[in-house]
Amino acid sequence: MKSGEEKTTQPALLKGSLILADPSLREPTFRHTVLLLTEHSQEDGAHGYILNRPLGKTVGDLLAAEEFEDLAHVPVFIGGPVSAEHLTFSSLGWSDVENSLQYTTHLSAKQALCHQAEGFSIRAFVGYSGWSEGQLENEMRQRAWITHKPEKRVLETENLDTLWNRLLRGLSPWYALLADEPDDVSLN
Repeated sequence: MKSGEEKTTQPALLKGSLILADPSLREPTFRHTVLLLTEHSQEDGAHGYILNRPLGKTVGDLLAAEEFEDLAHVPVFIGGPVSAEHLTFSSLGWSDVENSLQYTTHLSAKQALCHQAEGFSIRAFVGYSGWSEGQLENEMRQRAWITHKPEKRVLETENLDTLWNRLLRGLSPWYALLADEPDDVSLN
């Protein structure tokens, strides 16, 4: 750094990261959620989808149009509270070479079928989770969220009710204790 220059600290961009709801976060929409941040910038805010809130329905249960016939088996998830009247397709896959989660969002039905043919897992999301400029960073400073590197197991659609607990346990012994804490500690 040259003399006279000020050092500024820029928050890390979280695009492609998972964020786990902190155990202290009691707000029902995000309690015990695992979220994939698909977009994040300091100017535009953040956008993502909840990975562990299945709706218990498939695309075929919600859409009867012929163009969705080949996607009728695709599970539908609650992506978040924003635009809950919209359904969007996303593809998820794992790159063993890069050891990273690969994803594409906002797919049309035709694009979703192409991604599926390439071996990607397709999910449909009702709504999404969104933060305006600086909002997520503020929530991170308040420790409402815990960042987590994506793992291959987030692609599994079984045992989603325990995904948050399993990921949290892997962070540290402290978080392992919190992951297994009952909702009502007086029942302990």
